Formats: sequence, C-alpha cells, structure tokens
Amino acid sequence: MLNVPPQAFPAPSSQQRVAAGGRAKVPLKPGRSLMDWIRLTKSGRDLTGLKGRLIEVTEDELAKHNKKEDCWICIRGFVYNVTPYMEYHPGGEDELMKAAGADGTDLFDQVHRWVNYESMLKECLVGRMAVKPIAAPKEISSTLSEEKKQLNGMLPEKKVLDASARDLTPSYDWFQTDSLITIVIYTKQKDMNAELVIVDCQDKRLRGEIIVDDHSYLVEVDLDHAVQEDMAVNIAEKVGKVEIILKKKDNIHWKMLGQALEGHNTFIKHTERGLFYRKCKLVSKTEVTHDTKLLCLMLPRSTHLRVPIGQHVYLKQTIAGTEVVKPYTPVLPFLPLDLKEPPRHDGAHLYLMIKIYSCGLFTQALDHLQIGDSISVSNPEGNFKKSQVQTSEDLFLLAAGTGFTPMVKLLNFALTEVGCLRTVRLIFFNKTEDDILWRNQLEQLALKDERFEFQFILSQPTKDWVGKQGKISSSLLSEFVKRSRKDSKVLICICGPTPFTEQGVQYLKDLGYSQEEIHAFTA
Repeated sequence: MLNVPPQAFPAPSSQQRVAAGGRAKVPLKPGRSLMDWIRLTKSGRDLTGLKGRLIEVTEDELAKHNKKEDCWICIRGFVYNVTPYMEYHPGGEDELMKAAGADGTDLFDQVHRWVNYESMLKECLVGRMAVKPIAAPKEISSTLSEEKKQLNGMLPEKKVLDASARDLTPSYDWFQTDSLITIVIYTKQKDMNAELVIVDCQDKRLRGEIIVDDHSYLVEVDLDHAVQEDMAVNIAEKVGKVEIILKKKDNIHWKMLGQALEGHNTFIKHTERGLFYRKCKLVSKTEVTHDTKLLCLMLPRSTHLRVPIGQHVYLKQTIAGTEVVKPYTPVLPFLPLDLKEPPRHDGAHLYLMIKIYSCGLFTQALDHLQIGDSISVSNPEGNFKKSQVQTSEDLFLLAAGTGFTPMVKLLNFALTEVGCLRTVRLIFFNKTEDDILWRNQLEQLALKDERFEFQFILSQPTKDWVGKQGKISSSLLSEFVKRSRKDSKVLICICGPTPFTEQGVQYLKDLGYSQEEIHAFTA
C-alpha cells in the first residue's frame, strides 16, 4: 500500500500526503514555493520553449524529452514541459523524472488524480498527443446522443455490456405527481446504505451517484423544470432501492425528466469518474491547539453526502488565480463521551481539524476564511472498510500530529458499535504537550470506557514531562502494540507524516504483524 508512484505537482502537508498516498516532501530552495511558482506562471515568461505555439506530439517526439533539463510529460493526452517546474515540485526532481518522456497518467491517477494540473501547468502546455492515449470508457453507450434528446423513464441498457454485466448494472426510472418528482435508482445491491449514495441538486442540475464496490453509477441530468431546495433521499437498504424526491417549483406536468449530461446513466470504475465539488459555507471556526482549528462547514440543503469512516474529501480554493486542491479527513465535533448510544449528527455539516502552517499557502487561505464564506468540497475518497474493525478483537491506532484525524471517527465507531473489541489503544506521537489534539477529551474517554487506553509520546518534551518520549521505533511499538491473547485478531491503523508511516509499517512487520493486520491511511 505504501509502494506508491511519484506524487504529481503541488503536494499537501505531511498529514494530507498520507491521506492521499503521496511521498515525502523534498526541501525546496528559497524562492521555490507554490506562490513563487504561481507568480512565475503569470510573469509572461515562455515556459514551453515554443514561443506560444501548440504542437501535435508523437510518441517518438515525447520520448526524446526525457532529461531533467528537457522534460516533457503526457497526462490524459496533453503534453507539458515540466522542466521549469522541476525546482518547484515538492516531491523532488526524481519523482517527476519517473514519468519523463512518457505517459504519466496512470502514475498521476494513483497518487494525485485530484490535483488540478490543468490550472497548475497551463503555461507549460506543449500540445496534444498525435494519438489519443485514453479511449472513452466502454460503458458509455452509443445511445448517449439519443439520451441527450429526451429522458423519459427507463433508458435502454448499454449495448456494449454482456448479459451477465447487465444483470449487475444499476438502472433508474422516474415518476411524478402534481407536486413531486421521484427518481428511483435500482442499485441491484443488498445492504445499500447512506454512505454509498451521493446526491446534489444545483441550479436544475441533478446528480445522483451510487458507489458499488469499486464502481460508480451516475444519474446526471439538466432538469426540465425548476425544483425547490428541499430534497429527500430514501434508501431501502435490504433491496438496494434509492429514491430521490424533488419538490416542483410549479405544479405543472413534466413531459420529460430533462437533458442528459455527459456522464449520465454510466456504470464505470470509480477512479475513472471525475471528482465532483459543491460549495459549502463556513459556519464556525474553533481553536483546538495553538496552531490547529476545527472548521465546521455546512452542506447545501439540496445535497445528500455522508463521509465514510477512514475516507477524506478535497477542499478546492482559487489562490492568485490558480486552483489549489488539498485532502482532509472529516472528524466528529467531539469524541463519543456518552457511550450508551452513538452520537447522532444531522448529516448537514462537515467538521475538519486543520493545522495552520505559518508558511502554508493553502492553510493560511483557509484560516482567513470568514464565517459565511464558501469553499468547494469534493465527494469522499478512500479505501478503508468498516469490516476491518468489525472482525477485530484488538485495535491499535498509531497517529502522529494531525494524522490523528482519521482516528476520530474510527474511535467513535469502535467504541460504540463493535462489541467484539477487547482493546482499543491509541499511541499518539507529538512534538510537545501543546501539540496534543483533544487531550482532555481522550483522557475523559479513557475514564468512560475501560477498553480504551492511550499513550502520549513526545519528541521535544519540556523537563516537566513525565510521560514517554522519543520517536516511533521498534522498541516503543513492541511495548505498546501487544495482542490481548496469543491468537487474537488484530487491526493496526497508522497515519502521520510519510516517513513516520513507512517506518511504522516496517517496524510492525519486523515484529511479526502481517500486511493484512496493518492499514496505513492512504488513498
């Protein structure tokens, strides 16, 4: 899981890189920050070497540009001269060179498919590949042009899918009354739940996405008439039926649902589906520590979105005319101190615990958001499965700094809903006492539930610190990560700066834990 390809373009903070599967940052020379790169792209300097011309690039021509001083990379059929960007890339020159003179799309998608490279590298665009390397997904039917003309109930199934595939492909229908429009999606899946359904209705654009394992089914239309902001989503979990109920603005009869948009009625791999964003309003900002804040964002009224445990979202901001995107793992507003019943949340808000870096362009912009300001938030992504916890007896959480964020929902779920757990132990690494996130809440939680234990380990403690000190090591892990009995089922989750995570995984393997017993939070 940690043997990931090179990171592409603007890198997140260390905590964020782990969430997104990136590599460690490389120290940059002075004057080589993201802001410096943005300034350079707006300076008018020729960054392609072609004096503004766009050319058609053959594979042979692309392959010639494979040196640090002359480096072209292809992403999704477009070729960029990344030579000027070499010294600005947080992942270092060697990471970029892995795709030099070649198609780097797969490497890019596996690590940072969320990065808006078109915006970051628009001044480095050389041109298109002569032969388009990415074909349209097979699942997009040749009937799409017919669908765009008129949508009226069930559409023809995809001709390119064989009979067995069609049996598993979701479908949809729609109905109306004088005041309501109801879209019904037949997912053909048992155990459908709210976390697998994402619905947005913005400016007559309806988008309903269903996650089915590693695939995505999409209903996406430009509605024929206006609807109100109020929207209801009903899920019949056992039969896998999803209802999206819209209120008409005018009580008139609709002749059709609307015009199909590009991805409508397609069933493709989730990684092939572009990220979708909606604007969320900042409703509160609370100090957690001296440099970390808890932001509460409110989803639009016409959005249904639940972020699963262990998954992250992307925030997108335009900074100095360039779109910058970073991943964050949503947390709860507080730890589950009342363990009699799981905390109920309205699903209308997202809570993000964000460390504000003094030199961090993105986090500084976040910190300057005012209450009522909006920021774009993506659909969730991640590969953690709750079933990994549900079959465990011992759960160990290894966190460094803001690597604590994915552990919050995990703690809540483990202590409130998983009865088979004997031990839940958090080993929390920080520099100083002032850096410990939610220390009081963790201490109270340990008093409430005898299964939960924590250990704070500081790398730069004051002389008054009486607890453990040091950095992650084999000896520390052997002391705190122990099975409750010889053959107990164990899950160890780890998140923090990339070196911390990679070292931790190796130490755990050296101590005899298998890859199946270890989950590093990567995308």
